[in-house]
Amino acid sequence: TSGIGEIKIPALQPGSSIMPGKVNPVMSEMMMQVAAQVMGNDVTIAWSGASGNFELNVMMPVIAHNLLESITLLANASNTFRERCVDGLEANEERARELVERNAIVVTALNPHIGYDNGARIAKEAVATGQSVRELVLEAGLMTEEELDAALDIKRMTEGGVL
Repeated sequence: TSGIGEIKIPALQPGSSIMPGKVNPVMSEMMMQVAAQVMGNDVTIAWSGASGNFELNVMMPVIAHNLLESITLLANASNTFRERCVDGLEANEERARELVERNAIVVTALNPHIGYDNGARIAKEAVATGQSVRELVLEAGLMTEEELDAALDIKRMTEGGVL
């Protein structure tokens, strides 16, 4: 799973010997290694490109080698990452929803309904107490449950447009 549990990645090898149940992000680590190699190849290509003398660059073979190696690495790693990681990703929708609803940022969507001052007070209290914005708005009697459901429709918020 991710650090806050909103996504699960495929378990491709045994987990940690000191952390039972941990799933090692080996495909993400592979991509970081590929990126490091490609950046190293790019440095070699740049240095080699600057090493030409008198309209002649004897470094063309190393430029070609590193460029082709980078292309091959990126293509192969992208396919492997998709097949062994991206295709197996699972969203933990309940956990993601909980994280969003517990975040004080959602009070922004309530400003047109409860006003800025109430929103600021609710956000501050949510951060201080760990209660959700929803709980605090209901406790304060600022909106009904139905009004909150409509105003805090997280999916609708991600689709763009005017709320």
